[in-house]
Amino acid sequence: MNWLPNNWSTVLDLAGAHLIQSIVPVVVGLLISVPLARLATSRRWLRPVFVTGSSLLYTIPSLTLFVVLPLILGTGITSVVNVIVALTLYVIAILVRSCVDAFESLDRDVLQAATSLGYKPVRRFFGVELPLAVPVMIAGLRVATVSNISMVSVGAVIGIQSLGTLFTDGLRRSIVSEIVVGIVATVLIAIVLDQLLRLLGHVLTRWQRTGTTTARERRRAGAARHDSANGRVDRPGGGDPEGRDSVAGAPAGAGAVAAVEARGDRA
Repeated sequence: MNWLPNNWSTVLDLAGAHLIQSIVPVVVGLLISVPLARLATSRRWLRPVFVTGSSLLYTIPSLTLFVVLPLILGTGITSVVNVIVALTLYVIAILVRSCVDAFESLDRDVLQAATSLGYKPVRRFFGVELPLAVPVMIAGLRVATVSNISMVSVGAVIGIQSLGTLFTDGLRRSIVSEIVVGIVATVLIAIVLDQLLRLLGHVLTRWQRTGTTTARERRRAGAARHDSANGRVDRPGGGDPEGRDSVAGAPAGAGAVAAVEARGDRA
């Protein structure tokens, strides 16, 4: 493994290029996928069009896209733009379905509660729907990110610089150490980014823990008041059998809305 100490700067440069080609498509693909998924959820006839259409994108071989896109975009064959555009399409293929599932998994009672509390469509989307959809979205985002990190290496076959260059160069010159370094570096980047996304999901879903604690406290308070009114000291499993919050008789979904609203205050 004497190759690595003598080529640190090369590995770091290629790792930087690899990161850019991996992350930019994920960000762009996410910004495109979320509105498409929300539109597919609100207009049911668009769901098969968007979900099936985006899934078909994933069947196109990546190397084929890298070669064909220069003819469509007018870029050079070794332009990084080709990789970014191609991988953005693959991210959309993964995330549209994931985001549709995320929006369809939302509790309708919570959405109705938000509307009854005066939320307009735009505010409800950013304040309630999007935060509640984060857990499912993060799962899809982690898959798309790790997938992108591996596919970036394919561009090295046509001369686009990335960690994949270590594979092709090491194979051409029969330097096993160079190939091993490329594999290990790619795996490490995938692990680090995956864990960062997991941590991001944990931070963005603090409302889950807040909402659980708040609902439990409300049930206990309601049970205590009920027991006190009936002269009882203990009532296991206390709660409102009608599925309503103990405070002000609000619908059960209102508690979840309040928890999401409070997520920033509890940061």
